[in-house]
Amino acid sequence: MRLAWAVLAAILASAPLSAGEAPKPTLNAALPDSLFPTNFGGAYRLTDHHGRTRTEADPDGNLQLVFFGYATCEAICTVALPIMSEMAADLAAQGIGVTPIVITVDPEVDTVDSMGPALAAHAPGLLGLTGSADDLAATRALFHVEAEPLFVDPLGQTIYAHGSHIYVMDARGGFLTLLPPVLSTERMVEIVAGYAAG
Repeated sequence: MRLAWAVLAAILASAPLSAGEAPKPTLNAALPDSLFPTNFGGAYRLTDHHGRTRTEADPDGNLQLVFFGYATCEAICTVALPIMSEMAADLAAQGIGVTPIVITVDPEVDTVDSMGPALAAHAPGLLGLTGSADDLAATRALFHVEAEPLFVDPLGQTIYAHGSHIYVMDARGGFLTLLPPVLSTERMVEIVAGYAAG
């Protein structure tokens, strides 16, 4: 719901005014920030699936696609992560470098050792990030992402509900836009290419 408000407000805020029409108050001014976050992202330090420290800044100067979920997910992540992989390949074909990242919601499942093989199988080119439970919770808070426990599976693993949006961040980790899962891959590529050009 919080992300839906953000997307709606972005649309309303960007709508052009008619000639002579006075500016109207936006939802951003009318709602408390707790219901209407616009400050996605911030400084974090996590570990990638190669064992290297990773911050919000991309060392190669690329735009970043950030998703919160599982590298080993059996549900929506197995849709979102291949889409991000495909987007990165399509953008690379246009000469646009992006770094697609999945930040785990469960460090017990997605470890430095387990993420690499899972991503190579489902979403080549993605970078998996993990860390301590506290560091991951702090990072989720920066993006207003909640990880809610749903149930414990027969193997004793807690299954979490988590976000489904892809965050587009600049090379320094600044927020550019959200890509909701209802968009086609082609449209997402178009949007990211527009930010790269602008």
